[in-house]
Amino acid sequence: MKQITKTRVRYGETDKMGVAYYGRYMDWFEMGRSDLCRANGKSFSLWEAEGILLPVVEAHCRYKSSLFYDEEIEIETSVTKLSKVSVEFTCRIFHAGTDKLAAEGYTKHAFTSTDGKLLKEGNPLQEWLKTCLDK
Repeated sequence: MKQITKTRVRYGETDKMGVAYYGRYMDWFEMGRSDLCRANGKSFSLWEAEGILLPVVEAHCRYKSSLFYDEEIEIETSVTKLSKVSVEFTCRIFHAGTDKLAAEGYTKHAFTSTDGKLLKEGNPLQEWLKTCLDK
């Protein structure tokens, strides 16, 4: 299951030359993850209220082509890996309306309780994410 999020590169997300700052891609990855969960009926705030957190334990981004101020972008997000203790979201950012890839990467998240303890297989969030897994 893929979620597409559309947004624009804002002025504050660019450098002096109007090029999107590399660190902002992680913000867009987060936007995509949040939208994917929200679109499927379970926002991160609902999981947190139920005592389940998803701290990032690994992140990777490969930059393919520059994005510029006020350019419309599309963030394609999917759940691609699910283990006993973690989930991996893959993101691909495109220049809107094209197949031109600007960046691709992933974030890996552990399932933890609010006190930081690792949650093992069978937690409700993991079970729910199985239904979102991109097969």
